Amino acid sequence: MKATAASFSTIYAFGDSLSDTGNAFKATASQLPPSPPYFEGRFSNGPVWVEYLAKALGLNQTNFAIGGANTDSNNTLIPGNPLNLPGLEQQIKNFTTANPTADKDGLYIVWAGANDYLAGGVTNPTQPVTNLANAVTSLANVGAKNIMVVNLPDLGKLPGTSSNSQTSAGLSTLTGFHNSGLNTTLTALSQQPGINIIPVDINSLFSRATATKEEFGFTNVTDSCLNLAAQTICPNQNEYLFWDAIHPTTRAHSFIAETALAAVGGKSIPEPSAVLGMLALGALGAAGMRKRKLTPAGQVVEAEPSRMR
Repeated sequence: MKATAASFSTIYAFGDSLSDTGNAFKATASQLPPSPPYFEGRFSNGPVWVEYLAKALGLNQTNFAIGGANTDSNNTLIPGNPLNLPGLEQQIKNFTTANPTADKDGLYIVWAGANDYLAGGVTNPTQPVTNLANAVTSLANVGAKNIMVVNLPDLGKLPGTSSNSQTSAGLSTLTGFHNSGLNTTLTALSQQPGINIIPVDINSLFSRATATKEEFGFTNVTDSCLNLAAQTICPNQNEYLFWDAIHPTTRAHSFIAETALAAVGGKSIPEPSAVLGMLALGALGAAGMRKRKLTPAGQVVEAEPSRMR
C-alpha cells in the first residue's frame, strides 16, 4: 500500500546544495555560501524545496544534505576538500550507524548527482546511478520504507553551462543517461517487498518551466539573477528560474516542492514570500558579494565562478 502525505512522521533529507538548509554554511564557518547575498546559508535567495515541503506536510525535518556532495564519498564544494565535507555515501552511513532501526513512517529524501558531472569529472552515469541505488538500499536495510528519489534537471541548460555548446551538449547527454538509468534502477528496487519508492521527475518540471515560462510566472529562464562578478542582483527575483550559475531561485524551489508534494498526494505549496530586504542591492557589500572558498589553512580567497556548488 502506497503511503500518503498524511501518513509520514518526519522527513530525513540527504543530498547536495539543492537540499542543503545550512550544513555547508556551518561547516565552513559561515563562509559558503556567502550570506548575504545568499539566504541564511542556503544556496538560493530564500528557503529551499525541502523546507517548503516540510511546512506543507506539517513535519519536522532532519537534514544531512550538504553543498558539494557527490553521490559517493567525494565533496567538490572546495577544491581538494580540505575540510573533509561528506558526500552522499557518508551522509547515509552516518544516519544508518546512528539509526540501526529507522523510523518506518519517515519520509526519506535522496537527491544527488549533479556534482558528479559538474565538478567531479564523471562521464559514465553508471556509477552515480549505482551509488544512488546503494543509498536507497542502505536506507531500506535499516527499515526505511518511504524513499523519495529525485532525478536531475538538464545540466546542460544551466546559466553556468549553457554558454559553451560542446559542454552544454555533453552535460545534456549525461543527464539523459543518468535519468534513464535511475528510472530503470528505481523501477527494479520498487519491486522489493516493504519499500515504497517515490520518484520525482524534476527534469520534466524544468523543461516545462523553460518551454512555458509564463505558466510559472517567470520572465527569465536562462540567466542567473545573481551576478557575483558585477555585484548585482536582478530587481525581480521571483521572475527568474535561476538564482546563480547552477542553483534555482526560491520560487523555483517552491515549484520543486509542489512536484514532490504531488508525488505523495499532498496539498499545494504557498507562494514564496517577497524578497527579503537583506537581499536588496543595497545590502551587497563588495566583500559579501565575492564568491569565496577556503584554503586548507582556513583562509578566505576569491574563487572561480565555475566552482560554485
